[in-house]
Amino acid sequence: MRRIMVATDGSSGADRAVDVAAEIAKALSGNLLIVTVADSLAFEQAQQMVLAEGSTGDVLEAMTTQTLKTAEARARDLGASQIELQVGWGDITRSLIDIARGGSVEMIVVGRRGRGQLAGLLLGSVSQKLVSLAPCAVVVVP
Repeated sequence: MRRIMVATDGSSGADRAVDVAAEIAKALSGNLLIVTVADSLAFEQAQQMVLAEGSTGDVLEAMTTQTLKTAEARARDLGASQIELQVGWGDITRSLIDIARGGSVEMIVVGRRGRGQLAGLLLGSVSQKLVSLAPCAVVVVP
């Protein structure tokens, strides 16, 4: 297994997923693809932050860049060296599946729950859908 993708939204669950993915990538001398997806919730958060900061697009880009850079630093601290960053847009599950298919990903690592509104569920909707629909192995990190 040489190409591992991890999805992050900056949550503590996503941080744990980044940790696991980085350890796997390091152990296998594999490539780590760190992905965040800007969906309608992220767009709403960006609109609230706009005030005097600039356009919604600028704020959304800054948010996604910060999320990815934080995850990249975390992965590098754990020894992952071959790291790529990517932003997806739209439906989170669909975007992750499309990126996995297009990037020859052999494993997707996700947190059990992210920032979703139904945080009380044992398995979040994105991770649950990925387990059912992904074209590769999926590791769900508690």
